[in-house]
Amino acid sequence: MSSDPLAVGPASSLIDQFRAILDEGGVMTGDDVSDRHPGYFMTRVEADVLLRPETTDQLSQVMALCHAAGQPVVIQGGMSGWVRATQTRPGDVILSLERMNRIESIDPANRTAIVQAGVILEKFQDHLEAHGLSFPLDLGGRGSCQLGGNAATNAGGMRVIRYGMMREQVLGMEVVLADGRVLSSMNQMIKNNTGYDLKQLFIGSEGTLGVITRLVLRLRERPVSSNTALVCADSFDRIAKLLRHVDGALGGLLSAFELVDNNFYRVNTGVGRHPAPLGSDERYYAMIEALGSDHERDRDLFEAVLTDAAEKGLFDDAIIARSEKDRAAIWGIREDLEHIVHDFQPFYAFDVSLPVGAMEAYMGEVTQRLKAIWPDGGIAFLGHVGDGNLHIAIGAGTPQDREQVEACVYEPLRPIGGSVSAEHGIGLEKKPWLSITRSPLERGLMREIKQMFDPKNILNPGKIFAEDAA
Repeated sequence: MSSDPLAVGPASSLIDQFRAILDEGGVMTGDDVSDRHPGYFMTRVEADVLLRPETTDQLSQVMALCHAAGQPVVIQGGMSGWVRATQTRPGDVILSLERMNRIESIDPANRTAIVQAGVILEKFQDHLEAHGLSFPLDLGGRGSCQLGGNAATNAGGMRVIRYGMMREQVLGMEVVLADGRVLSSMNQMIKNNTGYDLKQLFIGSEGTLGVITRLVLRLRERPVSSNTALVCADSFDRIAKLLRHVDGALGGLLSAFELVDNNFYRVNTGVGRHPAPLGSDERYYAMIEALGSDHERDRDLFEAVLTDAAEKGLFDDAIIARSEKDRAAIWGIREDLEHIVHDFQPFYAFDVSLPVGAMEAYMGEVTQRLKAIWPDGGIAFLGHVGDGNLHIAIGAGTPQDREQVEACVYEPLRPIGGSVSAEHGIGLEKKPWLSITRSPLERGLMREIKQMFDPKNILNPGKIFAEDAA
């Protein structure tokens, strides 16, 4: 008798059919599945089978089989998401795109690339260096996240203020639908107004409408200059005014404007951690980065803009990176989450967006709500303030208090029109709170779209909606 977990009843024939399509390394079962990295905030992989196709045709055949059998499928990429959108259940089949990882072509004249969905973001960025081009999406998980997953979650990161989110970087797409049909819309043009732009439905859909297999990506000229500074101020109002000042005065060069509050800064610059470039007694710290095309001219402009901001009283102190080592040290304070996860227990991470003008009041209300219940609880704010995205780290209560902690963060968003998810999606983590961001009509239309593309509800079932789509 077979030892495969699904080799019971009708499922045994499905396993055999998978093996007929994929090679020996394409079908994994047992400990080979459960021992894999489960991703953030998940304890283990619960699925019974993991499939690793190498081609769109193989994936198409697999999906046709799963559709016919009503077999639930969960698509997994680099497993760097924070909302449990890739969490599995016993009986699920995992579809991993890790072996569909080829950079198929680079077109320097058109400044586009064709890639498979399993390409790692950082490897793609490195590959473009030889062509003098860049892919502007940049985030902390760059070393593990996959481009298909970046599209499926509409990833954001630190340069949204200049380049936009993943949605703005995708020109064309190939998708395998739930029933195995292949939708090929590999457009390579920036302008193409010929009817509905179907690829937009799959960007941000978290694997619930189809499986992204290939992408046409828009590339940019590789920046020649990079200037980075860390500044601090005693009020958020000054930080907001500084953002407007540098964005206007730098003439389009501003690529990142990141915020960390005093709590986050103190954790990461504590004894034995990152060196503190500035004193640790200010309320807010901002990392400012400008990318350009002329070393000397851009450096002089960057310094002049900051000097002018200082004379206007927009910050209290600043340090400008003079080397790549300096730059890495500044960004390390912002990107390193290891210490905050260690110090804040139980650890909760949030990703919200709201109008910049409402941020200070919102941070105050969230802190007040949390401290009213857990006076000794830890809370820290950081994020891409340039595009209205705040991340919140909390250590309070017990694991059983999750709903109460979430209410402290999400309920204040309701009256100001904020979003419970800025860039990580909904998954399982945020679906009880989707009504804060989406109206009943919006949620109903989303369900209708899900029903149209996946009538048997086999693609990532149970994610996004409070109840599975019918």
